[in-house]
Amino acid sequence: MNTKVFDVVAIGNAIVDVLINVEESFLIKNSLPKGSMTLIDEKKAKELYLSSTSALETSGGSAANTAAGLLNLGSSANFIGRVKEDKLGKVFRDDICQAGAGFNTSLLKEGPSTGRCLIYVTPDAERTMCTYLGCSILLDEKDIDFSILKKAKVLYLEGYLWDLDEAKNAFKTAAIECKKNGVKVALSLSDIFCIERNRESFQTLVEEYVDILFANENEIIALYQSSSFKSAVENIQGKCEIAVITRGANGSLILSKGEDYSINSYNFGKTIDTTGAGDLYASGFLHGYINSKNLLTCGKFGSICAGHIVTQLGPRPKASLSELINNN
Repeated sequence: MNTKVFDVVAIGNAIVDVLINVEESFLIKNSLPKGSMTLIDEKKAKELYLSSTSALETSGGSAANTAAGLLNLGSSANFIGRVKEDKLGKVFRDDICQAGAGFNTSLLKEGPSTGRCLIYVTPDAERTMCTYLGCSILLDEKDIDFSILKKAKVLYLEGYLWDLDEAKNAFKTAAIECKKNGVKVALSLSDIFCIERNRESFQTLVEEYVDILFANENEIIALYQSSSFKSAVENIQGKCEIAVITRGANGSLILSKGEDYSINSYNFGKTIDTTGAGDLYASGFLHGYINSKNLLTCGKFGSICAGHIVTQLGPRPKASLSELINNN
């Protein structure tokens, strides 16, 4: 009897994305290096948040973006992540649930406030981010409903959480439980700096627990300190069942069982904002994967979703991704 209820259970930082269109003068005035991601404290987060006008607020964080993309495609998803019982915590919960995700993590009543990422988008579509992680980093093993994990086809893990020991232990426990129950484990490497801080443990995680790895070109080079992209491809080959490497306008490369598959990028118009491009690629790929599509088709689905999301502000698709896939 098939007991799989959820297509994907995603675990990650529960962050409210606050997207704001600004001129470059704003970045200069606030000493924000263009294109950077800066970690900020709660005081600075509140100051910047209160000074923001006409912002778009959505439930964000890498894994939450992927879950929302999957839901738009018609797959089912459950999200696990930490928010507080405050204004932004309720924004996150209401938004992710409205998208159709299961979200059962209890809201914290005390401690740090809900995490947020203030994303300043300049007219050239470049993102400059100020991130306050807040209570999202307090995720630990007790927050994971293992009865839900057992009912999933795929567990999707966000690499950003790998910086913290408690979250790291939760990841490992979840991955072990999934292995016992025939659930595939997918991991997004998330960030080159996160890799550099945790290179050896990331390598162990990938080689011992991960079935499907998502990374961009720079991240896969950083993972094994490769001298070139070609060398990085050779290094990751065979380390996990499937490795998916995105390369922006150059498309993507999928490696599996000694074979490699090149996928073209898709252009649906002017690039407005690259927020969530990698996350939505993962949505499309996983949607194909859980529906037993071949790897070329999975990659095509991912590329279409990524190509669409960069033509709008924010990581939540405003069009039907299913229609886009059917029409391309």
